[in-house]
Amino acid sequence: MHIHILGICGTFMGGIAAIAKQAGYRVTGCDANVYPPMSTQLEAQGIELIEGFGVEQLNLKPDIFVIGNVVSRGNPLMEEILNRNLPYASGPQWLADTLLRDKWVLGVAGTHGKTSTASMLAWILEYAGLNPGFLIGGVPQNFGVSARLNQNPPCPPFSKGGNTNDTGTTVPHFEKGGLGGISPFFVIEADEYDTAFFDKRSKFVHYRPRTAILNNLEFDHADIFADLAAIETQFHHLVRTVPGNGLVVCNGREEALQRVLQRGCWTPVEKFGSDEGWQIDADNRVTLNSAVQGTLHWDLLGEHNRMNALAALAAARHVGVPVAQGLAALSEFKNVKRRMEVRGTVNGITVYDDFAHHPTAIDTTVAGLRCKLGKSRILAVLEPRSNTMKLGVMKDALPGSLKEADLVFCYAGNLGWDARVALAPLGGKAVVKDDLDELIEAIAAAARSGDHLLVMSNGGFGGIHEKLLKRLA
Repeated sequence: MHIHILGICGTFMGGIAAIAKQAGYRVTGCDANVYPPMSTQLEAQGIELIEGFGVEQLNLKPDIFVIGNVVSRGNPLMEEILNRNLPYASGPQWLADTLLRDKWVLGVAGTHGKTSTASMLAWILEYAGLNPGFLIGGVPQNFGVSARLNQNPPCPPFSKGGNTNDTGTTVPHFEKGGLGGISPFFVIEADEYDTAFFDKRSKFVHYRPRTAILNNLEFDHADIFADLAAIETQFHHLVRTVPGNGLVVCNGREEALQRVLQRGCWTPVEKFGSDEGWQIDADNRVTLNSAVQGTLHWDLLGEHNRMNALAALAAARHVGVPVAQGLAALSEFKNVKRRMEVRGTVNGITVYDDFAHHPTAIDTTVAGLRCKLGKSRILAVLEPRSNTMKLGVMKDALPGSLKEADLVFCYAGNLGWDARVALAPLGGKAVVKDDLDELIEAIAAAARSGDHLLVMSNGGFGGIHEKLLKRLA
């Protein structure tokens, strides 16, 4: 079967392309921006890429066109697909109907931490010998790839007839996973963003997880959601798809998630981070219903990562991985690229790369680094790049999220609001530039040996990391 993917170079659609290829499909695709690293990754897998959305691509005559949410009405190729009544589906729908249909799906949803938590969960299952498939919006360093459809069968005791895990739940046997010998377990980052121009439901409603993590819930994606209540509705749509013999793993500290569950839940719930359920103390000792399960030994920073670990341990336990084995796996977890990733050190100045782009994520990232560094100077470098940030919806929360930084440098190019006014509460410690080269010069002038430059953006930020390292040298 041949699929042609429109918008193939995004992380999610590129992941679909990779696992479809592994499953034996012929895969081609197109995008407006076909360039490394995604282009080289896909081409290395034998996937043919085409620049642009020209109608001549209809001559490929695929069995189905798979449409990414970057595609909108007016796209010339999409218009001709519609005009000719050719078969098409969204990426999430095609994935669910073909590759996930017979899987035990473990979905990780939430405003923050989806990538990190999904990576932890996939690694725990891998460490336990369960050979999971996964599709994650980043690159877990334990795996080196963002997507995989593993064709190795799971190890015992996950054999015919199933087994009983330590939750007392029988783990059913999935006969060959629907695709000859493939592990039944599949971890997916369950995004609440809309599916496609023709399907405005959140992506995650397509995945039908048996194990669902609800990590947290705040207002985000102001370009498609009017308010927090609208996002809560989508999360409740997700809850409605989880079977009665599944499990919802829910952050017990989040009022928004409690409201979601109060609207109706037909599945057992395990909470983490609250007085009931899973807890972790200051010494990283993990408890479940007040019973000690073991201690987490790792180098990751921040309370947010400790909460992510609890969610991953709970979800892994649901498919039969003992907590002690989950903790052992996390001791070897290497985190995700672009999550407090050290890009280099020059003249005693360390440059980090982090994906934080929402005020809450910025706050927890800076606070985590502060906890590690003590009194060393932190220079926060920020690009407000997400659609929500560009709209200025969160601008008033930015000063508070950067309070732990010693100096703040903000790139204001292409913003629809005045970053200087927004960051004025920070006083003289905030520097705003509209030109990237000027921003780099300002940072270089302020930085000194022993400083830590924390660069935060959900995009490439104009290659600022390498430019900074070169300038500092």
